[in-house]
Amino acid sequence: MHTILGANGQIATEIARELHRRDIHDIRLVSRTPRRVSPTDTTMAADLTSAGMANKAIAGSHTVYFAVGLPLDTALWEASFPTMMHNVITACEHHGARLVFFDNTYMYPQDGTTLTEDTPFQPVGPKGTVRASMAEMLLGEMAHGRIEAMICRSAEFYGPENTQSITNSLIFRRMQQHHEASVYLSDSTLRTLMWTPDAGRAVVTAAMADDAYGTTWHLPCDDNRMTYREIIEEAEKAADCPIPYRVLSKKELERMMEVNPRVREIDELLPRYGTDCIFDSSKFKRRFPDLRVTTYIEGIRHIVAEMASK
Repeated sequence: MHTILGANGQIATEIARELHRRDIHDIRLVSRTPRRVSPTDTTMAADLTSAGMANKAIAGSHTVYFAVGLPLDTALWEASFPTMMHNVITACEHHGARLVFFDNTYMYPQDGTTLTEDTPFQPVGPKGTVRASMAEMLLGEMAHGRIEAMICRSAEFYGPENTQSITNSLIFRRMQQHHEASVYLSDSTLRTLMWTPDAGRAVVTAAMADDAYGTTWHLPCDDNRMTYREIIEEAEKAADCPIPYRVLSKKELERMMEVNPRVREIDELLPRYGTDCIFDSSKFKRRFPDLRVTTYIEGIRHIVAEMASK
């Protein structure tokens, strides 16, 4: 049994799709309100902050994928994520299930440092602190041999369908709505972005390899990094129309934060947009050289074509 926690989130859905592509159909999807990705899926409604519900959701599992997402709400993250991680680890240990933790980069420094699996955690805000504590909790259990697990860490998302990301929201979604696109702080810094279908394929690829457990993996991205200016220029070519955009300065964003709590929640993430984001996934590419990575140009063209079809 492959159990996916965080059902119907973007990455959980991509993991389920990839498992089905590999003719694996013994899949349980778990969330508060799960929906099937395929008719053969089973679903279970559960609140993972409840130890009992987490234990029941994981019972009978061979591999568990922690792909739970929460809205960008600091209080919610602090109240929920560490409890969820503790409950899931405890349940996996009890049932002898492998755990694949899908993680983000919030705990890393945001100063242009090249990010590798060995980069020390230096969170700059409460969300980064929460994610660091979750990773450290799991790493501690792994180090003591109490659980067979891995961390699959992803760069910032972009992708098709309803991908929830800053890049999709500020550029592609606004483009689709015929609104001016926005960029945080700079349009000339290099971005490393994770194509969401690639994330699902990469997670399952690693999960199927017995020797991949016991460590952290940076999921593979296109190394031909682009700036937001270049991304928008490529989207203009694909759409054959101009895409007006503006770069929002720190002062403009601070004024927006004063009146908009949702904008306030991205404050700790802003430094990464003022400097290059170099997310190094060479370790994964060396171990899994046959997994093809979607190029930024391919991804941008796919998104634009998808928008045009709607």
